[in-house]
Amino acid sequence: MRLTTKGRYAVTAMLDLAFHSQIKPVTLTDIAARQTISLSYLEQLFARLRRAGMVKGVRGPGGGYKLCRKASDINISEVIAAVDEPLDSTKCGGEANCQKDKACLTHNLWMGLSEQIRNYLEGISLADLLEKNQVQEIAQRQHHDAQQAIEIYRHPE
Repeated sequence: MRLTTKGRYAVTAMLDLAFHSQIKPVTLTDIAARQTISLSYLEQLFARLRRAGMVKGVRGPGGGYKLCRKASDINISEVIAAVDEPLDSTKCGGEANCQKDKACLTHNLWMGLSEQIRNYLEGISLADLLEKNQVQEIAQRQHHDAQQAIEIYRHPE
């Protein structure tokens, strides 16, 4: 199984949103700056997350995005699935047609691994991650660094 940047970025952006939207809606521009993710890529991911009912847009001044549910009700597996990222370690996509339209010798091994990964990620919510001191410290550092970069941009020497 290989998690692509789509799944990694979706989880990262959702965790950033969960952390920062506790006070006010968060713009994708802010997430892009803190996480060094392309704004256009975030727009694509958030369209899928919105369709999955995980985020909602808030219009107007001070607008941005918020979570639709509590962070404790959104697990990492859901986020990855919302952006169409498969959590599958098999070569056949779980279809059991890996060798001449039949299961290969190691099919059940890879199916079991996929199930273990899925169960692990289903057991971790955004809130679980937010509770970790390291996550909070990193989020605060990223926020501070992004604010400094904005100030430098606005007031170059």
